[in-house]
Amino acid sequence: MKETTFHKNEQFEVVFEDLTHEGFGVAKINGFPVFVADALVGERALIALTKVKKSFAYGRMVFRYTKSPDRVEAPCRFFKLCGGCTLQHLSYPAQLAYKQKRVAEVLKRIGYLENITVCPTQGMGNPWNYRNKSQVPVASVDGQLEIGFYRQRTHQMIPMDTCLIQSETNDQILQWIKQISSQLGVEPYDEQKHTGVLRHIMLREAKATGEVMVVLVTRTKVFPEGQALVKKITKRYPMVQSIVQNINPQKTNVILGEQTKLLHGRKYIYDYIGSVKFAISALSFYQINPIQTKVLYEQVLHYAGLTGNEVVFDVYSGVGTISLFLAQKAKAVYGVEIVEAAVENAKQNAKLNGMDNVRFEVGKAETVIPQWICSGIQPDVIVVDPPRKGCDKHLLQTMLTASPSRMVYVSCNPATLARDLQILTATSDYKVKEVQPVDMFAQTGHVETVALLKRNIV
Repeated sequence: MKETTFHKNEQFEVVFEDLTHEGFGVAKINGFPVFVADALVGERALIALTKVKKSFAYGRMVFRYTKSPDRVEAPCRFFKLCGGCTLQHLSYPAQLAYKQKRVAEVLKRIGYLENITVCPTQGMGNPWNYRNKSQVPVASVDGQLEIGFYRQRTHQMIPMDTCLIQSETNDQILQWIKQISSQLGVEPYDEQKHTGVLRHIMLREAKATGEVMVVLVTRTKVFPEGQALVKKITKRYPMVQSIVQNINPQKTNVILGEQTKLLHGRKYIYDYIGSVKFAISALSFYQINPIQTKVLYEQVLHYAGLTGNEVVFDVYSGVGTISLFLAQKAKAVYGVEIVEAAVENAKQNAKLNGMDNVRFEVGKAETVIPQWICSGIQPDVIVVDPPRKGCDKHLLQTMLTASPSRMVYVSCNPATLARDLQILTATSDYKVKEVQPVDMFAQTGHVETVALLKRNIV
């Protein structure tokens, strides 16, 4: 590749052609891509290069000549500092259209999948205050205990009193905990010196029941102000049904430690997705947008095409959320998950709902699925919901060998979805029939996607 001749601080007049999922506008100077914050497609601007790499550069906005009709004023005063909500400056209808376009383009570019129906993104009526989980660091700022978020790409604390995508209830409780922690003399954590007590505060709100869990993450087992804090929290906020101390003594960026201690109430709070009840612990994985989770799972159910006679394999079943949702309409659901604690939670959730047509097993799916088939259990539908890295080739081959009539692939990463769909369809009778993006993370570039594959039967 030819060496770039561009240099830092050089200025260029450009028109932005695209948008990254991180919210950067993409312009090209003689084919050389430049990423600029606070820029939207179609806008013409004067930019200055700030960092030049071999195959791309970053720039800053010097002057914007034209504004996109989709540009809106970001309502959060921390928008340009925090880096959490990268698309607040883009109107919500335009966010939904952008996510649909991005999924379609990635399927074509990475998966070589032409003429795939990518439906309009299913959005929210109100794309704000949707997060049921709040997780904030605690630090000393100018000698005061503060909570907030880190300035993007740093560990510099930005004290914040509200977050527009978090639950308003959680915001209020967080501010109260900050206030009383300061009054009680709780020592905030210093990550440089690895001293202090209170590291993070995590809140989980069950939207359907209104129950709240407070998790106080401490460096030390000893938490002298713990009980006084509990009394103050529960007196003011009776919806707090669980307060847990999580102990993380390690010098690490990982938020939660392995040891938890119940300080008040129950180990669980309870929430519903549709009519299915779930017990949520301090360490449970649980989707952060309950409204759109129901939309997502209903889409999975629709693509699964269940009539009550089907056997379903749920791969990466986690704590059983999708499995139990499908079990309402299936003859039987078999969930497989490698994390033992998640499988135990899944079994508890099945018992909680009185569902006896669900079975969960610990292990690698590529090992467990052949065992099920050898024992005479044949899937009509396979549902897979992998992490961001997608599925490995051995698992994909195992799914193909199982030969269900339908596969439903749930993805939080369009790139790995495209790669895996290409593998599943390249040398088989399976075809991608439809893809449905769901906006689980409004104001950000992330998108959840559900894809339906059907086996062509000659």
